[in-house]
Amino acid sequence: MLFSSNVFLFAYLPIVLLLYFISPRKLRNLVLLVVSLFFYGWGEPVYTLLMVATIVMDYGFGYWIHLRHSKGKSAKGVLALGMALNLLLLGYFKYAGFIVTQLKLLPVFAGLTVPEVTLPIGISFYVFQSMSYIIDVYRDDAPVQKNPLTLGTYVTLFPQLIAGPIVRYGDVAEQMDHRRENTSDFASGVILFLVGLGKKVLLANPMGNLWLLLQAETGTAAAWMGIGAYTLQIYFDFSGYSDMARGLGRMLGFEFLENFDYPYISRTVTEFWRRWHISLSTWFREYVYIPLGGNRKGKGRQILNLLAVWALTGLWHGASWNFVLWGLYYAALLIIEKTFLLNLLKKLPAAVGHIYTMFAVLLGWALFYFEDLGALGGFLQQLFVPAAGTVHGTNLMLAFLPMLLVSAVAATPLAKNFFLPKRDSGLIRWGSVALAAVLMVLCVAALASQSYNPFIYFRF
Repeated sequence: MLFSSNVFLFAYLPIVLLLYFISPRKLRNLVLLVVSLFFYGWGEPVYTLLMVATIVMDYGFGYWIHLRHSKGKSAKGVLALGMALNLLLLGYFKYAGFIVTQLKLLPVFAGLTVPEVTLPIGISFYVFQSMSYIIDVYRDDAPVQKNPLTLGTYVTLFPQLIAGPIVRYGDVAEQMDHRRENTSDFASGVILFLVGLGKKVLLANPMGNLWLLLQAETGTAAAWMGIGAYTLQIYFDFSGYSDMARGLGRMLGFEFLENFDYPYISRTVTEFWRRWHISLSTWFREYVYIPLGGNRKGKGRQILNLLAVWALTGLWHGASWNFVLWGLYYAALLIIEKTFLLNLLKKLPAAVGHIYTMFAVLLGWALFYFEDLGALGGFLQQLFVPAAGTVHGTNLMLAFLPMLLVSAVAATPLAKNFFLPKRDSGLIRWGSVALAAVLMVLCVAALASQSYNPFIYFRF
């Protein structure tokens, strides 16, 4: 079920809110668990059992770790087993076909049959969340959850179940049992949800349409405008989902961490990754990079750690070589920056750093998009070998140029910086309400004319 669908907006969400707020406080986690399982099962009912099995497994591992700690014994082996089983689960559904396909390239494995495994929606997100639970309990960063229904609510929570943000257990452990809903948070949650919906329906979808249209065109200008459109599409698509998830969470009394902080204003690639998909970057930093030694064991070890983390980050996004290349591409840029480039960029005008970063990000999104490496090579050639386009392509670019410029400005904090100092004035408060109402009307109207519009990160 899509947030950006009339079924969700006018049927599922109103019913969920009604059931939630008429329920006694002690039953609200159970209500959320049931409606979240229904939400997930709407599209893939069979894989609801897989999610429940993951919850039961990690509840057991968390409690086992707790018992070992309470007896003064090491739980390292229990944690290792729990992590291994989670990763095997994720590995089978996400990478089995890819691994067997690569093995078949070797003569000794040529007779293998590639398994046909359907990727469960959101498995990368909920497995990472479930793993964060057993890690946080092991580290004593969060108390063990003795109520399996509450742990199930955490893992299945429908606002961020399908495409994040990845909510670490330690960040919401207190909220799972002691949150307090109020009208102020509910109202701000509604506005945040509608802002996210507007990003998706009014900005991401048109940019995605432009990108698809320009892929059929020839010429260097069409290629650059096309990858620019995709750059805006993926930002508004994913940050829009994250805003909707945070808004829904706030309506229900949860406060999830912000997942995007205007990444396209960055002056370095290092800064970009502090602002883009913050929850994933934080997960890998806390649970992989720092345990490997981070930057505490010398420059050589730091470089190896960065390569490992970014290869894994690429693979997390998908079982395809382009994602591995995408991860290693960013690893190389970050290593270069940490070695010498950051100091050089500090001495140059800010505009130079911004142009360099956006150039790197645009090329990165080309690597990210094209799973066919042959198609990727052809597109890169179109970018860098000057060629004229068609009249149709030129007219198409001119027609979409105003929308592209509006989207580019919307990806910056200009509006936020203008209104934030005035947020306490009555005009701004009521203006926010009016803007939210307008967004709702525009989004519903747009949804009536748009075809199926899934979120890009649903496939990860």
